[in-house]
Amino acid sequence: MNRQILPLVIFLFAATWCGWPPVACSAEIEDVHDLRFSSLPRVWDEGLPLGNGIIGSLIWQRGNVLRMALDRADLWDLRSIKEFEGPEFRFAWVVSHVLRGDYGPVHTMGDVPYDRDPAPTKLPGAALEFAIPGVGDIAEALVRLKEAVCDIDWKSGIHMQAFIHETEPRGWFMLTGAIGKLRPVLVPPPYGSKSVAASAEDSGASGNGLRRLKYPGPQVSEGASEILYHQTGYGGFSYDVWVGWSHSADGTLIGCWTIRPNRPYALSASTSSPSLQDVTGSSYLREYLSHCAWWQKFWDRSSVTLPDPMLEKQWCLEQYKFGSAARRGAPPISLQAVWTADNGRLPPWKGDFHNDLNTELSYWPAYSSNHLEEETAFLDWLWLCKPVSEKWTRTYFGTHGLNVPGVATLLGEPMGGWIQYSLSPTTGAWLAQHFYLHWKYSMDREFLKERTYPWLSSVANHIQQISVVDASGMRSLPLSSSPEINDNRITAWFRQTTNYDLALIRWLFGAAEELARELGLGRDAERWRKAAAEWPTLAVANDGRLLVAPGVPLRESHRHFSHLMAIHPLGLLDWDREADRRTIAASLADLEHLGPDWWCGYSYSWLGNLWARARDGDKAAAALRTFATSFCLPNSFHANGDQSKTGKSKFTYRPFTLEGNFAFAAGIQEMLLQSQGGVVRIFPAIPSAWQNVGFTQLRAEGAFLVSASLKEGKLDSLQIMSEKGGKLRMQNPFRGDTVSVQGASISRAALAAAVIEIDTLPGSTILFTRRSP
Repeated sequence: MNRQILPLVIFLFAATWCGWPPVACSAEIEDVHDLRFSSLPRVWDEGLPLGNGIIGSLIWQRGNVLRMALDRADLWDLRSIKEFEGPEFRFAWVVSHVLRGDYGPVHTMGDVPYDRDPAPTKLPGAALEFAIPGVGDIAEALVRLKEAVCDIDWKSGIHMQAFIHETEPRGWFMLTGAIGKLRPVLVPPPYGSKSVAASAEDSGASGNGLRRLKYPGPQVSEGASEILYHQTGYGGFSYDVWVGWSHSADGTLIGCWTIRPNRPYALSASTSSPSLQDVTGSSYLREYLSHCAWWQKFWDRSSVTLPDPMLEKQWCLEQYKFGSAARRGAPPISLQAVWTADNGRLPPWKGDFHNDLNTELSYWPAYSSNHLEEETAFLDWLWLCKPVSEKWTRTYFGTHGLNVPGVATLLGEPMGGWIQYSLSPTTGAWLAQHFYLHWKYSMDREFLKERTYPWLSSVANHIQQISVVDASGMRSLPLSSSPEINDNRITAWFRQTTNYDLALIRWLFGAAEELARELGLGRDAERWRKAAAEWPTLAVANDGRLLVAPGVPLRESHRHFSHLMAIHPLGLLDWDREADRRTIAASLADLEHLGPDWWCGYSYSWLGNLWARARDGDKAAAALRTFATSFCLPNSFHANGDQSKTGKSKFTYRPFTLEGNFAFAAGIQEMLLQSQGGVVRIFPAIPSAWQNVGFTQLRAEGAFLVSASLKEGKLDSLQIMSEKGGKLRMQNPFRGDTVSVQGASISRAALAAAVIEIDTLPGSTILFTRRSP
């Protein structure tokens, strides 16, 4: 059945049989934004992606069959690392060895296990395969973004549709046409197989063969219309993959699948599990409709309209992947989220939670895109792991406070590997910014009191205890680092505090003071103010550019802009402050001078955000365009290296990770709306050629929802809704134009000020409209 006709049939049938009205999805997400293919992907990481944060699927062609990789976010081998249980697993021990130049034992303790051992690691689930006649001869395959549905049309008239339930761990598929008595085949991962030959690819970013986990063979039981696969893992962990199906009288195949771990994620919101009696046409229709309704609400949260169709489409694709990978009640976004490698190997970098860039960048777009509900999954996980992090902080650092491993398992345990960053003393401070941003964008006072301030103050306590004080009363870290400068060499440790660590520390104490005053905790606020004064200022060169550490410039092209944290994301340096402009401009000029030889895709995404903070829309758009055209696979997944082979980077490898995708979306939003420091800026960094551009319901600090349109280069309309009330401070966007105002009483003088200030009430809306001359 033709894919355009099938949804209509579903909706009409549902309207008469179920009594449900048709679901109209958001008009802002159009067909031109869909993922479209004229041939099926032939490798797993180019597959058509579906997901709901807890389970996911990639649909691709493997040999002469259609393959549907099945994944679940909480499938983990959580075996312990023996070296981390020994007496050497102490920061003080590391410091002593580094200071005397004896790094071999440190490397053996902290780094060797990550490469030596296959686990702890994220695990794949399984796959379904369909022997569809003429599988490669398709008319079109696509993912319809607004409904989060995959449709595949074959030239023979066969049609397949697949989707994943919006909240429950259930995936659905339906095949129509001349398929006969087609049934799916469930294919377990090759844990006990030797079919994947040993090679140099058994280590490093490409992943390791699953057989290294030494699991017993699978237990598979098949019935007439269902298959159950049971896999035993490590330490009593196991999981089941179930698929059931039914054939209607006209030959339509309807199926459902799920993955059930015996130790599900602690915060899982799942309430049910399917059985064969649920696999009916009416169940499919009911879940399809509720699924579409959820996605309609997701897309209605915000939208952008850009004069650059490629950038607009990429933003929509990133929003789609974010909605597929981030969900309350599911684990947070890991390196590959719900799309674990389907190639017989462990996922790149074990699919872990990298908190020295990857998790943080993945949630950058959540705030201004108005998706705080999905972002909260990250904070829920951090809070769930807080006792584990506190125990690790006491054991490793010897402090009574809070820090978080830079590379962590599902339960927050440290995994090691390049311990300058995976066991960094300041990771908790970067994560603290996400608690802070949630408060600033939501103005949820209960969250501030119960989570944000306790997190920040606990991390600040840890920093105070671990720091050392010199004769002048100034503080420093015993050892410092700057991800991932000097990689894993002993020179990656710095005797003086790096700008990366220092920016995080100075931001942390400033934010802790601000929040303490907000809560009326005057004594705490004074403590944090004094603490901040004990740390040095950022290290800069004579020309004003930020250094890696005092006296240490960035000497070569490098993928991680860790020394520029003070510009973005922390915002310690602000383009609106004249004194900061020289440093921001010189630092970005230095990046340009050193060039992109050793950048990854996420470097370009981050650069887009940096240029937006520097109010340069042309360079921001150029960086983001390079990311989208050179560092993404055909299905839009970020592949780290330059896939275009056009010299955008000397990295040309293709391990798939997600942080570059989501940092791209954040970069687009930074071009359209900024609000760091409590000042709302409308279209602060759009390219000079962008004369017609708009957005709806982007969120600003202070819990303001902003919609704006630019027509022929002039701000045409601006609407601001205040969720919680309070003072709106907005950089004047009108450039002397005459505007009318509805919803607030504003004097002509106030409208002419450089920063417009308006006292708002909860739920109030202010509309600014440009008057014609």
